[in-house]
Amino acid sequence: MFQRYTEKARRVIFFARYEAGQYGSPFIETEHLLLGFLREDRALVKRFLGGGETETTIRAEVEKHIPPRERIATSVEVPLTEESIKVLRLAAEEADRLGHPHVGTEHLLLGLLHVEGSLAAQILQARGLRLAALREEMAKTGSVEGIRPTPKPSETAIATLNSFLAGIKWLKADDLLAFFDETAQFVDVQGKRWNREEIHKNLETLFAPYAKKNAEYLIEGTLADSRDILIGMVLWKNAILASMERVWMHRMSVVLVREGEDWSIALVQVTPVKPS
Repeated sequence: MFQRYTEKARRVIFFARYEAGQYGSPFIETEHLLLGFLREDRALVKRFLGGGETETTIRAEVEKHIPPRERIATSVEVPLTEESIKVLRLAAEEADRLGHPHVGTEHLLLGLLHVEGSLAAQILQARGLRLAALREEMAKTGSVEGIRPTPKPSETAIATLNSFLAGIKWLKADDLLAFFDETAQFVDVQGKRWNREEIHKNLETLFAPYAKKNAEYLIEGTLADSRDILIGMVLWKNAILASMERVWMHRMSVVLVREGEDWSIALVQVTPVKPS
């Protein structure tokens, strides 16, 4: 299904899986795809939904319809609902209709609008988006994403990641916080989510296991390398949990996004890994 998908479109689904897990949903619903879209393609969000607090207000609206549940670990498979599968299928059909060989984030947005009874479609329609008008706009402007060459990993982003990881040991709290963007989140080893304000208040506690003298890190690799986003997979050794006497390894997923010529951290998610 995903062979035609661009990197950005695939990352929408990656973020949708993350959102579903954070809300404790056993399925990836259309609203999770919408939240993934908001995270991934800020240019399209600004173009069609406006800037400012769009993500915050839409997230608040989604949360009105989501009952609180226990978070689901990232290692657990979370399938797509029938409605979400329909969104992906219709996105491919919209790409075909427009004569585009790829399926990008713009086609996913059309797919979300196409499933009219879904929560995502209702939220988008309430903000004035209409399928026919949006389709016509896409036909006029074409697809910028589809004609871009596949970008190489950004050396600047990797340098920022290295500076952040090294700075955990020697930077002051305010200096370390400067790496995070305004909407950044931290998901700790217990699965608790912290927003930027909470990160600021609890920064020393959150990063204490990695600031220890014997804590070491290794960048295992990167995912979703592009001109706008980089996900670094970092393995920490000798990261000690305060509540346990045993030594654990932690895997830290760090999502960096481009802000002009600089990069900032949008998400840090930590999962425990027992040493073999």
